[in-house]
Amino acid sequence: MRQILVTGGAGYIGSHTIVELVKSGFEPIIIDDFRNSERFVLDRLNKLTQSNIKCYDLDCNNSQNLDQVFSENRIDGVIHFAAYKAVGESVEKPILYYENNVGSLLKLIQAMEKHQVNNLVFSSSCTVYGEPDSGVVSESSPISQPMSPYGHTKLICEDILKNIIALGESSLKVILLRYFNPIGAHESALIGELPLGKPNNLVPFITQSAVGKRGQLQVFGKDYDTPDGTCIRDFIHVSDLANAHVKSLDQLLEKRDLRFEVYNVGTGNGVSVLELIQKFEEVNNIKLNWEFTERRPGDVEKIYADDSKIKNSLNWSCKFSIEDALKHAWNWEKSLN
Repeated sequence: MRQILVTGGAGYIGSHTIVELVKSGFEPIIIDDFRNSERFVLDRLNKLTQSNIKCYDLDCNNSQNLDQVFSENRIDGVIHFAAYKAVGESVEKPILYYENNVGSLLKLIQAMEKHQVNNLVFSSSCTVYGEPDSGVVSESSPISQPMSPYGHTKLICEDILKNIIALGESSLKVILLRYFNPIGAHESALIGELPLGKPNNLVPFITQSAVGKRGQLQVFGKDYDTPDGTCIRDFIHVSDLANAHVKSLDQLLEKRDLRFEVYNVGTGNGVSVLELIQKFEEVNNIKLNWEFTERRPGDVEKIYADDSKIKNSLNWSCKFSIEDALKHAWNWEKSLN
């Protein structure tokens, strides 16, 4: 059974990817220091997968920690999630984001090369497209200055990986997955998005407001150049995103001549913030208390994926609808209470 190291594997996307890896016959190994996740997630993962998943409670932005993990296992590939990811926080604390997000990738690459592990799926972001001229972006769309330090760290990481491959001296093989906006939770309601403190993403703010943990839901900006004045995003169910990682790993392991590839992972549909709120209310038969507030620094006006490349190359497609995602997110929130 092939061992796959998952950095940040107890986090939101990481935990759902663990489930998909086990379903596909891989043996995942988690490294996570739980600064942005909870330890009870491990018990939930073991229950969901009916296995005992190995987990290292370590910081992957530490070379000695990584060396220990690689030395004690026979790892065939790595999925690198571990990073800070809040757009707003990155505007306030840019140095923290550069140190953690870029530094951890550099240390990981060094460890992989030392231990001759070649296959890497890297967690990137649609933020590398900056503010696109058109809302829809493909992998060949121009890369521009991201709107936040968070987005810039992802662009720097992409450039680092491209440069390493271009030199031709490394045996590293890389697939970059540019995420759009993951939402929802596992359909079992055993795992889901679990922000520590105030949520940075829209859907957990919606669910926490709906359940009474938060006050009035805030919608950042109402004067964008969109049909209803609110930002447009591509919201994808987290389990579908997780499955894209497994498909990417399969391609890395099967294609010996593959060196570097990029895929957008989204639904191909743009949905506004107001539309998402209305869908949540309809699907879950609940009325939300919300208000408009000022625009948030770093937010892009509209962006959604041209997802044709990943569909054609990896035979991947979304299993869940946006309605499924909002229903699963609400079931997850209720289960926490």
